Amino acid sequence: MNAVRNIQTIEKEQINSLSFPKTEVLKKKEDQLNRIVDLKRALALGNLERGKVKMFFEDNNGLKMVETTIWGLTDKSVILKKSTIIPLQRVLGVV
Repeated sequence: MNAVRNIQTIEKEQINSLSFPKTEVLKKKEDQLNRIVDLKRALALGNLERGKVKMFFEDNNGLKMVETTIWGLTDKSVILKKSTIIPLQRVLGVV
């Protein structure tokens, strides 16, 4: 997330209606590994303390941000409440 871009804030309920390309948003392997570490930390926060994070991701229409609890993580997906899924390769980061 080098450059400042227009970020659309959305509700997690809107995510299921979005379309995601198959391409990876993070080109550097180190950034991809850091993303996993950050998501695992956010997963622990969500499961232990029901804490919310801000997750930045990109769909077909641009950059989005959702404030949510991460409930699960697979090698290909980030799972939110109510079986809402965001492809891992489309996640830019969490804070």
